Amino acid sequence: MHTEIKKEIERLKTKIRRHDYLYYVLSQPEVSDKEYDDLMRKLKGLEDKYPQFKTKDSPTIRVSGGILEGFEAVKHKQKMFSLDNTYSYDELRDWDERVRKGLKTGEKIEYVVELKIDGVSANITYEKGALSIGATRGDGESGEDVTQNIKTIRAIPLVLLGENIPDFIEIRGEVYMEKKDFDILNKEREGSGEILFANPRNATSGSLKLLDAGLVAKRRLNFFAHSLGECKGLDIPTQWDFLNMLKEWGMRANPHSKLCNNLDEVINYCEAWHKKKEKITYDIDGIVVKVNSLSWQKKLGFTLKSPRWAVAYKYPAEQATTEVLEIIPQVGRTGVITPVAKLKPVACAGVIIKHATLHNFDEIKRLNVKEGDRVLIERAGEVIPKIIKVVQNNGRHAFITPKNCPVCKSKVVKEKEEDVAYRCINPSCPAQLERGLVHFASRDAMDIEGMGEAVVEQLVRKGAVKDFADVYFLKKDDLLKLELFKDKKAQNLLGAIEKSKKQPLSRLLYGLGIRHVGEKAAYVLAQKFANLDSLIKAKKEELDAIYEVGSVMAESIVDFFTQQSTKELLKKLKEAGLNAEEQIMPVKKSPLTGKTLVFTGELKSFSRSQAERLVRQSGGNASSSVSRNTDLVVIGENPGSKYDTARKLGIKIINEDEFAEMIK
Repeated sequence: MHTEIKKEIERLKTKIRRHDYLYYVLSQPEVSDKEYDDLMRKLKGLEDKYPQFKTKDSPTIRVSGGILEGFEAVKHKQKMFSLDNTYSYDELRDWDERVRKGLKTGEKIEYVVELKIDGVSANITYEKGALSIGATRGDGESGEDVTQNIKTIRAIPLVLLGENIPDFIEIRGEVYMEKKDFDILNKEREGSGEILFANPRNATSGSLKLLDAGLVAKRRLNFFAHSLGECKGLDIPTQWDFLNMLKEWGMRANPHSKLCNNLDEVINYCEAWHKKKEKITYDIDGIVVKVNSLSWQKKLGFTLKSPRWAVAYKYPAEQATTEVLEIIPQVGRTGVITPVAKLKPVACAGVIIKHATLHNFDEIKRLNVKEGDRVLIERAGEVIPKIIKVVQNNGRHAFITPKNCPVCKSKVVKEKEEDVAYRCINPSCPAQLERGLVHFASRDAMDIEGMGEAVVEQLVRKGAVKDFADVYFLKKDDLLKLELFKDKKAQNLLGAIEKSKKQPLSRLLYGLGIRHVGEKAAYVLAQKFANLDSLIKAKKEELDAIYEVGSVMAESIVDFFTQQSTKELLKKLKEAGLNAEEQIMPVKKSPLTGKTLVFTGELKSFSRSQAERLVRQSGGNASSSVSRNTDLVVIGENPGSKYDTARKLGIKIINEDEFAEMIK
């Protein structure tokens, strides 16, 4: 009987290792999370009952807790050097020239380029294919033995798979944390009153140093292997061969690495990833360039600190420190007042930053930020910069939450005690009107081409419009008084305003900016009630019964239409001749009927809102996030993290042309 038990344990271990390989290396999982957990639970149950068959390489040791007694130093067999950095393509060309001089060869030099993961370096040692030591980089000569914590990372195999496994090998790589896991961790810490981590790298570093491996396992750390240390028992000719061998061994290497024939290809790679780096699910801060031939690497050698055969091309810094000059409350289009920090100008991520959001007044208290403080700011992609933490307390006076609107001086309220938002309740507040009118005229609402922020700001401040309806009573003379307006430009804008009158009810509802009513809800309401008068008469219970609406939105809709200011606005819009009806689109039976779709990337033939509208008209549902309930993911150019998630979950992926064929 014991022989059968031992065989079953080995079978389960082999099966789990295969699923780890499929998930982390190939991104092609074959089982659900539950099925995987069931396998793990079954293995753990057998090992608990028959501990004599539990081995050091069992997958269950990843999740077994245990408090460590501190970390011992461990010496690396081969030193872990740091990389020299370059910050421009000219500096990259200078490095290429030094490589050529060092090799003294007229042969073509191939380079391998890899994403520079913003994580924590680690050295993983395998002896006879089994993981023996996991260590931090430390000072390069020696690091801390964090083997138990390293073993909690599922992307690192406890046993190398396949053939051609060396007797001894050091595999270097980067331990990191996915952005979504970082957000979850910080929310948990916020809920328990703990200090938040500044970024995923800090969270990773802090997690690797925890003395409780059980806690580390909960942090969902990840790993990409990228470099070779000491190796005995196997001859590996190139870096590219090494990366491919990693995959065969079940070790995760970054899938975006590339073999380049010359430096121009390297630069093109750097340029391409600068544009799309925010779309991946983890942080990178540059590109690593390596000479491909390992024999040439050996010939080039090292300086005291860095290899001569590799270099990092660093993207512009995305964090910087600066001084808070002033904290200014700004009023949004729905009346929500958001504090914004006016900063001493500082270069960050290639641009000059002068302002950063503080999100809400509770955030000011959490950060304990005051005017005069020195702060760390972060900018990711095109996102508005935010303050991460105070690095030096210079301010004297705490910020006081305003009791009156900074623009119209009306009363500011917090509608519910649990809300974090303070709101100006005056619907005629000029600040709300400006931002609301920009939204009203936007492409997905009334689509008034030419009515952008600059035009709206002038119209409001000159008193030419006091509500949305006034737009439809503008004359050419009113527009000619605006800056940069000549006869043709004024005529074009008047034409766009006239054209917008024909927009369907769904566009009008979205443009009105009713609280909680987004584009999808506006379409659902318009399809349900067909005309504005019927919607206005609808009771809260009737609205609440609509699946896509619910009680919160229903209450907001009723409140909006019962306000006197809304009644006056709608009367003026009716007098201006706006369409207040919706053509009811029969839900046609199609390949999309009953299916949930998610779009990612840049579509060529449709705007995102048009594509989602077509899905609804075809009997499907358009969602903004990928989950196990998603049926199809439609990808355009440069798809983002949703594409990666879909691949991991095994969801069907189609391109834009295939989508167009399905909705014909």
